[in-house]
Amino acid sequence: MARRRTEDPPGIITRENAIKVLNQILSSRRSLEEVINLNSSYQQMEPRDRAFVRLLVAMTLRRLGQIDALIRSYLKRPLPKKAQAVRDILRIGVAQLILLETPTHAVVDTSVRLCGKTRNPGQKGLVNAVLRKISLDGGEKFYALDSALLNTPKWLWNNWQNSYGEKLCRAIANAHLQLPPLNLTVKSDPERWARNLNAKLLPTGSLSFKPNGKVESLPGYDDGKWWVQDTAAALPARILLAATKHKKRLRILDLCAAPGGKTAQLASSGALVTAVDQSKKRLNVLRENLGRLNLTATVITADAANFSPPNTIDGILLDAPCSATGTIRRHPEILRIKRPDDVSRLFKKQAGLLINAVDQLLPGGILVYSVCSLLSEEGVHVIEDILEKRGDIKRLVIDPENFGLPQSLQTKDGDIQSLPCHLEEHGGMDGFFISCLHLPN
Repeated sequence: MARRRTEDPPGIITRENAIKVLNQILSSRRSLEEVINLNSSYQQMEPRDRAFVRLLVAMTLRRLGQIDALIRSYLKRPLPKKAQAVRDILRIGVAQLILLETPTHAVVDTSVRLCGKTRNPGQKGLVNAVLRKISLDGGEKFYALDSALLNTPKWLWNNWQNSYGEKLCRAIANAHLQLPPLNLTVKSDPERWARNLNAKLLPTGSLSFKPNGKVESLPGYDDGKWWVQDTAAALPARILLAATKHKKRLRILDLCAAPGGKTAQLASSGALVTAVDQSKKRLNVLRENLGRLNLTATVITADAANFSPPNTIDGILLDAPCSATGTIRRHPEILRIKRPDDVSRLFKKQAGLLINAVDQLLPGGILVYSVCSLLSEEGVHVIEDILEKRGDIKRLVIDPENFGLPQSLQTKDGDIQSLPCHLEEHGGMDGFFISCLHLPN
């Protein structure tokens, strides 16, 4: 446990860590997981305090545009650039006052004390005044703001508006403001596990619920009966298995496989799976997951952009690296750490991975390409690129109703594009683009 300085009141260490984590995410453009894993002070805190820091930072990031707009309305002049720590103190303070409904005296006291430790201690009066005013009438103003527009970076808003139209764009942005449920994929007997876990069985076959406590403490975890996987993330493997079901003993190549949720699906079906990823660290996680689930696969460390399988294969699953904009519900920092230039860089990587994957197909082979993205540049544009280069490759139409999903998920070309506002009645789903390609005999 981190030692609390004698002059610090209870709770100030957690707020101090939350501010540091928030600042590091925004300044380094690293994910929340990366930042907290490298933060020794965070790691030394009690589990309950770590959970609070994670919650507070995630809430702040989810509503950051709205929070900043509210703060600006209470400032007579903008904060100087060098006062970034003060800005973050105010952000965390607003999140506590409005989103967590923390008592005003506690928020103001800790915020003022924390401001005194920054390079701008002279701003203590401003922090005190702004947070007290916000505590009086800020909530009403906060919720009157256009939350969908303010909490979405302009480049993403414009992209989604162009791709999906104004109504769906706004629905996507609103879905990102909601805390998502936990989804599980079970090896077998989903009805029984839905009862055991007090979960909802979705039309897709996934389980959905809001757990209390650690996932590892839930029934069936140690026995390897299920694994955490969003219902949308479970679709690519299901689509590949359905497209190759005529084969007796499937040989599947899972490219960019770690951390292994899709590998587990394929192996659980009885397929012979070769899982390839270039990250040794992530592959170690994959091996651990397969071990807990009592599943087997051939695991190879290699770059999928130039990998060639040693044996013949029936199908390929390529879940390519992407912007992960489809997972913003679970990772709100993506809104703040991704940039437009990331997309063009990723397109080149995705196109290269797909070209090599297609080269490995034998006549009659099936390839499923997927990305957890809401950007057409990473989805349909990549598929159009390969179809233009390889006239022998055909696109197979995917019927979403075969997988318990509404027809609205099917694109005009027969691909799947799930959005976070889909399955809203079940808590939503991640955004995934999925295309099924075929090399005819």
